[in-house]
Amino acid sequence: MTIKPIVVGTDGSAQAVRAVEWAAREAVLRSAPLRIVSAAEMPPQMHLPQEAIAIKTVAAHLIADRDLALSTAALAAAAVAPGLLIDTDPLDGAPAHSVSASGSGASLLVVGSHGSGAFAAMALGSVSRYAAVHASCPVVVVRDSAAATDRLVAVGIRSTLDCAAALAFAFEEAHLRKAALLAVHASQDRYTLASEQAALDDLLDDWQCKYPDVNASGDIVHGHPGRVLADLSAKADLVVLGRHTANDRLVPGPARVIHAVVGHAHGPVATVPSQNS
Repeated sequence: MTIKPIVVGTDGSAQAVRAVEWAAREAVLRSAPLRIVSAAEMPPQMHLPQEAIAIKTVAAHLIADRDLALSTAALAAAAVAPGLLIDTDPLDGAPAHSVSASGSGASLLVVGSHGSGAFAAMALGSVSRYAAVHASCPVVVVRDSAAATDRLVAVGIRSTLDCAAALAFAFEEAHLRKAALLAVHASQDRYTLASEQAALDDLLDDWQCKYPDVNASGDIVHGHPGRVLADLSAKADLVVLGRHTANDRLVPGPARVIHAVVGHAHGPVATVPSQNS
């Protein structure tokens, strides 16, 4: 059986290199190959001779930067994961779209939360925001924060009736990391919280049978889901969120939660497409 690769995007920034290192360690956990991608967005085509010369010069620099980012990332990945099978792949087109599309056929797409400098931060930030909600595979956005030491994988549960994909991903990550799992349902509506506890406990009992080695528990919290999960990310190795996509549109409520958590998290955040997406 062919093992799906883990794909990681880089732009050469220090933040991207940290994402590559995270992806390399994840590839070792999963016994999967690593594919490193980088996109060079070409300037618009113009027809005046002098402008054409300038565009070719800019394009050459962009391609050189892309190729340097790939080689630097490959060295970084090899340093943290000796013996790991590593491939590099240059991409063309708009970075947000091309990096997101590169996750097709991958088990996981990893991106940094931002680049270095104001412009780079804006550019890579747009890639991470787009990929987190549009890529066809699970996406992990890696932030520049100290690694958690609690051996905990947290998963946000919006509805116990529609969370199978996110729970499956979270339990597998907890199993691979020999970590505990905490499933959290957060809501600002106090009246619905009591009824959710029993449903969450029953759901976790079912999954516990599939992963008996994972110490799983559930928690019902009053508060905004985005804030609760972002705060939880300070002590979790990974926070997992489910998402729905349809015709490149994300359901508004979950979209706001995802952007809030990704934007304010202290550590890596995974977004997992539902089985119906």
